[in-house]
Amino acid sequence: MERIRVPRTGRGRPRSTPDQVIADRAYSSRGFRAYLRKRGIACTIPEKADQQRHRHNRGRRGGRPPAFDRHIYGRRNVVERCFNRLKGFRGIATRYDKTATSYEVAVSLASFLLWARSV
Repeated sequence: MERIRVPRTGRGRPRSTPDQVIADRAYSSRGFRAYLRKRGIACTIPEKADQQRHRHNRGRRGGRPPAFDRHIYGRRNVVERCFNRLKGFRGIATRYDKTATSYEVAVSLASFLLWARSV
């Protein structure tokens, strides 16, 4: 997260928080959602079935369901497929490199090769 920098158009330091987090059901806890809400980050996370059932059982005290946009969540699989293709390169999947810089270069090279194959 420290390396994320979104340049500002005007004055001020660059932003380092994302606009939105798209995650799977493993991150649907109230604590995780509260953390994102406290930092002002929107999230698109589906609710687990047991959490839905618990909320419904509480009736009116259960609260309203968290916001969820199926269209945005549907685009998440593009990123997942990209990671799966990158894992096809054995050096990236097992992380043989000692330094983060050399690993980043390996990921960049693999990304370029994947792009070159698709063209």
